[in-house]
Amino acid sequence: MSGSVTLQDVARLAGVSTGTASQALNNRPSVAQETRARVLDAARTLGYAFKETDNGTGGNPLSIIGLLTKHDYGFPFEVNAFYSYIQAGVESECRRHNMSLMFSNIEVDPSNHPVVWPAMITEQRIDGLILAGTFIENTIGLLGQRVDIPIVLVDSYAPNLPFDSIVIENINGATTAINHLIALGHTRIGVIGWAKNSPPSINERFIGYNRALEAHNISARYVEESGLNREEGYRAATQLLQHAPEITAIFACNDLTAIGAIHAARELGLTVPDDLSIIGFDNIDLAKEITPALTTIHVYKTWLGIFGVRQLIARALNPEQPKTSTTVMTNLVVRESTGRPRKQSI
Repeated sequence: MSGSVTLQDVARLAGVSTGTASQALNNRPSVAQETRARVLDAARTLGYAFKETDNGTGGNPLSIIGLLTKHDYGFPFEVNAFYSYIQAGVESECRRHNMSLMFSNIEVDPSNHPVVWPAMITEQRIDGLILAGTFIENTIGLLGQRVDIPIVLVDSYAPNLPFDSIVIENINGATTAINHLIALGHTRIGVIGWAKNSPPSINERFIGYNRALEAHNISARYVEESGLNREEGYRAATQLLQHAPEITAIFACNDLTAIGAIHAARELGLTVPDDLSIIGFDNIDLAKEITPALTTIHVYKTWLGIFGVRQLIARALNPEQPKTSTTVMTNLVVRESTGRPRKQSI
């Protein structure tokens, strides 16, 4: 019976908006007691399922939070090797605080503008939201206008909006990667996975590449713009090595691009790492499973999700606190894809 009853039905019977009904059922402190009593009575009358007691989170006013990631409209849905870890972290922290989680993608057009808003937004059934990944600031602003709930950005950037964020230390991570290659003796180091329209996180990794070379007075730059998947990594590495065969190492701005580069090197008759060292960024599962195993920069992906939930709770409990940005550090994982440069370079 309750499965056929919607939040809109409860709101209609109680004489309130859908958003107010959601906040009342989730015991949000902003709802007047008289209004909350009316909504609860309507929900009981209709048989609408909800939690009637304190959620056991020590005063945490959040019961249901949403996790929203971006999906390009018209393209097939695929499991993301990076953001699936963030989702796992969000889920684990929600369980620890006895909260429910709703997950959805938001469809965007080629300009990154929303095509369809997910039901969790239109029905306002959540009382906190985590945005994971690259969203244009305009889209984040539109979301903030549609829902009056705490919002935390994870691996997402909106410096002109009043939302807390959890970000990766990309610049230092990339600098560490290049320093590792330089310590091995490389001075002719290429970069792939970056483009002029790259999201801020990738731009930061490109900045780290340049800073490390500058710090060691290495003037040569070898850049091939590309996307962040294996196909693009294969294409970019092939073109880079054909145009500049003197390169002895490649820094890829993520692991999928690095894996594509390994395949390209193999087809060009190069051995990794004897002829070419390759280093990635993110440390996805596949990084340790390929041959040779990929040297990479480890990102604490699950912790990004955990910190996102914790910051969401902190914001809900203290709505007036200053805007906060938490930076999560990275570390180098040395495997088999990097070594000393070949003795004879062109």
